[in-house]
Amino acid sequence: MKYAKYYISTITLLAAIYICPRGEYYPTVFFIGFSLFIILGDMFIKEDDSERDYTNTFFLNLPMYINFPLLLILVMISVFILGEGQSNIFSELFFNTFDIDLIYASSNINILDSIFLVALIGLLIGIMGTVPGHELSHRTKEKFDMFMANWLLALSWDCAFAIEHVYGHHKNVGLSSDPATAKRGENIYLFIVTAIVQEQRDAWKIESERLRRKGHTIAHVKNRMLMGYLRSLLITFLSFFIGGYKGVLIFLLCSFIAKALLEVINYTEHYGLIRVEGERVMPRHSWNSNSIMSSIYLYNVTRHSSHHEKANLKFWELKAYDGAPMMPHGYLTMLYLAIFAPFYFHKIMAKKLIDWDENYASKQERELSNISNKNSGIPALIGQV
Repeated sequence: MKYAKYYISTITLLAAIYICPRGEYYPTVFFIGFSLFIILGDMFIKEDDSERDYTNTFFLNLPMYINFPLLLILVMISVFILGEGQSNIFSELFFNTFDIDLIYASSNINILDSIFLVALIGLLIGIMGTVPGHELSHRTKEKFDMFMANWLLALSWDCAFAIEHVYGHHKNVGLSSDPATAKRGENIYLFIVTAIVQEQRDAWKIESERLRRKGHTIAHVKNRMLMGYLRSLLITFLSFFIGGYKGVLIFLLCSFIAKALLEVINYTEHYGLIRVEGERVMPRHSWNSNSIMSSIYLYNVTRHSSHHEKANLKFWELKAYDGAPMMPHGYLTMLYLAIFAPFYFHKIMAKKLIDWDENYASKQERELSNISNKNSGIPALIGQV
């Protein structure tokens, strides 16, 4: 069972491939059911703070590797259904092999299903593409893992993540210079846009410096940013082949949603936390969570305090850290609150930040947090100054 639970994402993707094209309201019901499955699971199932030993780690990595082809198939199904919907090799293969009629699904899909299908694909790329891509991108000395990480991240046009996150965010977390650390009271929608732009910029700086040290120009074939864009471009061309120009737009929209959701996760993971420049990254500089469903689906990235303390640890090696600052709810709940109810998000996190200032922050961090509280625009925090 301790291995099998990490195949839940594989099962979910297979279920989505089979269910979403079946007919009217199937995508809508699947999106709502999937969201509730995680949210209610986090709420009512006991948190998992266990730390287990594993011997056959290949079977822990395998579901992450499988995610890419399954995600690619699911994305292309959606591209076909919401794209031109013209019969081609892809639709014929699905009909003859799996008895799934994509042409029927395309001609009968309603507006509500279209909206929820795009939202679902964006969410699944984020959960089952970006998150395992994040895990694998930290394994910088393991070529196959980096290969799979880059292809998983290509689904969201986010080659910058494997560079900026590993060599930028982990060094700068908690500092004002870190685009992935949200300030107290910061607008979530503005944060998404500025984080995307700054992370691209910082990734180019990091990669340009690396190429310069090796004596290469920025146009060199070993430029990881250019190769990353090429991977995403290949998937975009595949989208055009399967769904035409409309299919390309659908893929790009799903990619943007997935990238935006990643930034919302970044927003919730470090919201309002402060670190003094030059000081070591500690468990207190990340919001932690041991919510069980989020932990399983997200390959323990929820144990974020441990991840930032020792970024070289594999996901099954991360510590639960019950004493770290904890999120008030599971990851997906926090994500939805940040997007759809930002006022309530700031309200509940204000209580958490007051507790953090009093019980976790160092003296210098409290001095900086007083300034952040004053500038936050949140009455509960301003009252602490």
